Amino acid sequence: MRRFDRLRRIRSLDPETDYLEIYRLSSAYEFPWDHTRALELALYRTYAVPAIGRLLAETAELTDRSQKRYDDTVLLLGAVLEHGPDSEQGRTAVRRMNRMHRSYPISDEDMRYVLCTFVVLPKRWIGEYGWRRLSEHELRASANYYRRLGELMGISGIPRTHQEFEECMDAYEAAHFGFDEGGRRVSDATLNLMGSWYPAPLRPLLHSATVALLDEPLRRAFGYPEPAPGTVSLAGNALRLRARVVRALPPRRRAHWPRMNREVRSYPGGFRIEGLGTFPPAGTGCPVHPAGPAAAGE
Repeated sequence: MRRFDRLRRIRSLDPETDYLEIYRLSSAYEFPWDHTRALELALYRTYAVPAIGRLLAETAELTDRSQKRYDDTVLLLGAVLEHGPDSEQGRTAVRRMNRMHRSYPISDEDMRYVLCTFVVLPKRWIGEYGWRRLSEHELRASANYYRRLGELMGISGIPRTHQEFEECMDAYEAAHFGFDEGGRRVSDATLNLMGSWYPAPLRPLLHSATVALLDEPLRRAFGYPEPAPGTVSLAGNALRLRARVVRALPPRRRAHWPRMNREVRSYPGGFRIEGLGTFPPAGTGCPVHPAGPAAAGE
């Protein structure tokens, strides 16, 4: 297989009907590392909305149990991708997400915004740091994939095209980004979690590089200072160098699903999709975890 054979396969498919296959080829074969980073940034970005950041801080899931919350999010979204949103496993994952979201006062507008970030951030990240740009087929397939996921989650007013997703996200952020102490705590905890995946001597450098990669409205919303001179270009150039190396490598022959990510650490013995996430009692906002270890399986 040559480097661009899979892109030719993607362009032979119909993004209106084959969107799941296209999105899998793009995210699990062509850009698994980039998709992971982009979706991390997508979720992280939502903390800059005070209503979202404050709620996440109040639940303490992302401040006190950062690794597990990260893992559960990756595994639930990954189950939908790997098995398909209309599969038994995909529906189970969506039910878990819906049950958790219904336990908290989350507006439909906020849910729609989060969905938009999943569509928009991979395009922007890969456009800046990927080994090639996403094709129009991949962009259309991504919009269709997340529109289907949004429908299963009961979100109303979902944009139809990739451009509409971008416009919706940008307008929402312009109207809602702002500083909140809770959002800042969640942001700090997330950056600390990401640093914990690497040797201790590298963590200060990685923290500085990560903050440097944030755009100015996002840094301002969290109250972070401007990066030191040269840090932004250094971080960006390092990622672009990686992209050139990846472009020269042979194409990936096996899918890399999110459950395979080295950053996922909470379930060394396996997991059940229905056991992931938080389990708030009905009518309360207090997260309760199921007793006992996760069973091996999925």
